[in-house]
Amino acid sequence: MGTRAGALTAAPLALVLVLSGCGGGGGGTPSGNATADATITIYGTNPPGNMLPANATDAGSAKMQEGVYSQLVGYAPADGKPFNQVAESITTTDSKVYNVKLRKGWKFHDGTEVKAKNFVDAWNWGAYGPNAQLSATWFKQIDGFADVYTKDPDGPSGPQKPPTPASKTMKGLKVIGDHEFEITLKAPFSVFSTVIGYNPFAPLPDKFFADPEGFAKAPIGNGPLKFVSFTPNVDIKLTRNDDFPLEQKKVKFKNLTIKIYSQQEAAYKDLLSGQLDFMEALPPSAKAGSKYKTELGDRLLTAKLLSISTLTLPEYLPEYKNLDLRKAIALAINREQITKTVLAETYVPADGWVNDNIEGYEKGVCGEFCQYDPAKAKEFYARSGHTGKITIQSNSDGGRKEPLEAACNSIKNALGVECTFVGATNFGDFRNLIDGQKLTGLGRSDWGADYAEIENFLNPLYRTGGSSNDSKTSNPQLDSLLAQADATAQRADAIKLYQQAHHVLPTYFPSIPVWMERGVGAKSSNLESATLNFKRRLEYASVVVKAKS
Repeated sequence: MGTRAGALTAAPLALVLVLSGCGGGGGGTPSGNATADATITIYGTNPPGNMLPANATDAGSAKMQEGVYSQLVGYAPADGKPFNQVAESITTTDSKVYNVKLRKGWKFHDGTEVKAKNFVDAWNWGAYGPNAQLSATWFKQIDGFADVYTKDPDGPSGPQKPPTPASKTMKGLKVIGDHEFEITLKAPFSVFSTVIGYNPFAPLPDKFFADPEGFAKAPIGNGPLKFVSFTPNVDIKLTRNDDFPLEQKKVKFKNLTIKIYSQQEAAYKDLLSGQLDFMEALPPSAKAGSKYKTELGDRLLTAKLLSISTLTLPEYLPEYKNLDLRKAIALAINREQITKTVLAETYVPADGWVNDNIEGYEKGVCGEFCQYDPAKAKEFYARSGHTGKITIQSNSDGGRKEPLEAACNSIKNALGVECTFVGATNFGDFRNLIDGQKLTGLGRSDWGADYAEIENFLNPLYRTGGSSNDSKTSNPQLDSLLAQADATAQRADAIKLYQQAHHVLPTYFPSIPVWMERGVGAKSSNLESATLNFKRRLEYASVVVKAKS
């Protein structure tokens, strides 16, 4: 797996980030019965919007994104450690100015070469406010972001448009040559060379800029798989890129079908019968009594995941802004019982907002409020003055309904108030409610790390204007600590500041931590090998398909 090494030279001190090319994580060598011409079919959910790199923030889109695009760096499947992909080198002397050199000869699927301008132009386009990309704020560290991005005064669903930005390009991005560019940040950011492996930082070919809308329907990437088609609510089809240059990320099968299901139970039946080849999570029926262990045997896949499940409390709903009510709900959820029974120990109770496998995790940040205490919950509820029912919203597919119904029952029993689960038909519909600020109650908000840093559990989710700040909350103390942490050049010192920021969250509860997943997935008997990675997704390069006898 890839590691980051630092090399020091004479003054000025130069930190050279050399990301090993041995990451990736293949899944073994095909046996004599294996075939490279096979089609595999995996479980999928319907994407909520277009699947441009800077617009796709959901797991359904990510399965396509991670096959079609390759960023400057990739992540080792087991632990998320970064390694070079399109980048030949990434160097910095101060964690503020980064020099990037690209591997020569890397091509897009249309045959054009991936050059420095394809990264620079793509990042500028993704950050530019009027393009309304959901991941625009991921570029906020780059000098000049404020010149290209202006805040929408009444949110995405309001009639007002944001002011026209002063510029279309960020001054912190400079093309030096065909295969070299420079990134200047507004302040030091010690994890930036890890962050740029996330989906929004993918390059885009010249064809994109001539017709972005048309491109979104038939994307052209530079990854190990090429886009073939997308039929809404049916499937996404990809095929192998035989010219892909990075050995450890090459795929050993020919075609990939991401089959879209509305019910996880139906997908599991298909998996058991050999009609589906991979699921990254299992339905409640399989978890009941740990039935999946005997049903799957050696087809069971496990992984150490970097994820957290919370219930977000929308700031735009006045009835949920009361802190005592938020604490009452947190105290009323019996995490221990739900994770043991409904989730069959494939999840464990959360005790904070950061996954326990992340460096910088501290035990018990949520404190007493993540412990089930119905008596204390009633005290806080009485103090809140709240009347009326409580609702929890989520998509009903993907095994999400059952544990959240159990959470609702726990709240009802502890507080003596009506609690209702309101389910959207699919994940895409549910995300549209969140993105449009149309939640009417608590909303499920699961987060899987994009990279293995504590920063990734805080900035996007809780910072004012964060790309995945589903609650739309704003806390000046948190923002200040995150800004200090971001601007700290030494990673160890930055982690300490991120930890301080983490401790601010229980002072206002923008969301309620509920549980953390222990990765349990499955492959079909059609596959000789497959790996579930730290993001709870299939590592495509690990798949080896058995030939039909």
